[in-house]
Amino acid sequence: MFGKRKNLEEDHAAQSTKAYEKKYTDDSFWDKVLKFAKTAGYEVIEKALWLYYAAQQPNTPVWAKTAVYGALGYFISPIDAIPDITPVIGYVDDLAVLAAAVATVSAYITAEVKERAAEKLRGWFGS
Repeated sequence: MFGKRKNLEEDHAAQSTKAYEKKYTDDSFWDKVLKFAKTAGYEVIEKALWLYYAAQQPNTPVWAKTAVYGALGYFISPIDAIPDITPVIGYVDDLAVLAAAVATVSAYITAEVKERAAEKLRGWFGS
């Protein structure tokens, strides 16, 4: 039962991020991350960086990169379910989409990917 529900959630996440895949660009991603890292919070930025660096790995297959770029496209899009300017809950929807993508491509989020993200996070959030 749990496995079936997880697959349904992953399918829904893949479908809902498909429209955002074309909106993704590296420049837009870094603009959003640099401007809103503190506002979005550690957890949101951590997941975004995991996905970004996983997509840069040569062994990450196209299907996984598609899921990543769809989620990151949603993250950088100025139009999403809950506006990012909404205090406290503005990034909840972004985190949900990013977390679903992380679950989908988790096999490609290696220790190296996590360490690269951790280095960036230390620079922005401190130790």
